[in-house]
Amino acid sequence: MSQFLQQIVNGLSLGSIYALIALGYTMVYGIIKLINFAHGDVYMIGAYTAFIVTTYFGFSFFPALITCMVVCGLLGVLIERIAYRPLRHSPRITALITAIGVSYVIEYTTAYFMGSEKRTYPQLLSNASFQLGPIKISTQQIYIFLITIVLMLLLQFIIQKTKMGRAMRAVSTDENAAKLMGINVDNTISFTFLIGSALAGAAGILVGIYYNSINPLMGMVPGLKAFVAAVFGGIGSIPGAMIGGLFIGMAETMVIAYGSSLYRDAIVYAILIIVLIVKPTGLLGKNEREKV
Repeated sequence: MSQFLQQIVNGLSLGSIYALIALGYTMVYGIIKLINFAHGDVYMIGAYTAFIVTTYFGFSFFPALITCMVVCGLLGVLIERIAYRPLRHSPRITALITAIGVSYVIEYTTAYFMGSEKRTYPQLLSNASFQLGPIKISTQQIYIFLITIVLMLLLQFIIQKTKMGRAMRAVSTDENAAKLMGINVDNTISFTFLIGSALAGAAGILVGIYYNSINPLMGMVPGLKAFVAAVFGGIGSIPGAMIGGLFIGMAETMVIAYGSSLYRDAIVYAILIIVLIVKPTGLLGKNEREKV
């Protein structure tokens, strides 16, 4: 029983990272119906940004976190304006292929400048831990989980309570009607990429801390798992993406603890297939996503 509870805690930490990446997927899809496969590589850039500013400029954790979010947010806006905006009204397969191309550009550009080898991450947070009954909880796990919760609540506030959030919801519902009401659709979509990519940047520094190593291809598999989380939670739903990320994280840690790590990714992909076939509207369902 103690091992089971320990894996729940580990799964919440890992799932929090997936949830932050999944939020970016679900926001972009909710606005322009695009699956941005380059999103996982934006999170990789966040990890490398934190590595650079902490290793060479001596930043501590929170300044590095803010820097990652700013850099990745601006990168997301740049990607949207250069790669996606000209194709906004093209067939979806065109935008999808472009997203895959952007992903490769980011990966190999990073490998060219930073090298393809793994790099050890600097220790930005204390490794101290404490016992809560039979469960061992580290300071890093607490930081990861709390930062994810705070960022998700902040995102919910922006979407539900601010003028830009209302514009995002209007564009998501009907882009043409939003234009007629005076909403600047281009700026709204750029803001969506800004926020989603900033969250991916936060996930980048957290995953560097969690795994203690980074490499230019690190965004591929976690990005796909985050996409599974977004679909599982009802793509387009922010709370659903959070729930989906936590679920995938806990499922992965349980498979590793009680099965073989060889089956870890297979389980995640099986979940995606089941969700798409059995419940394509996601965990919350269509009506609930509309309320969100």
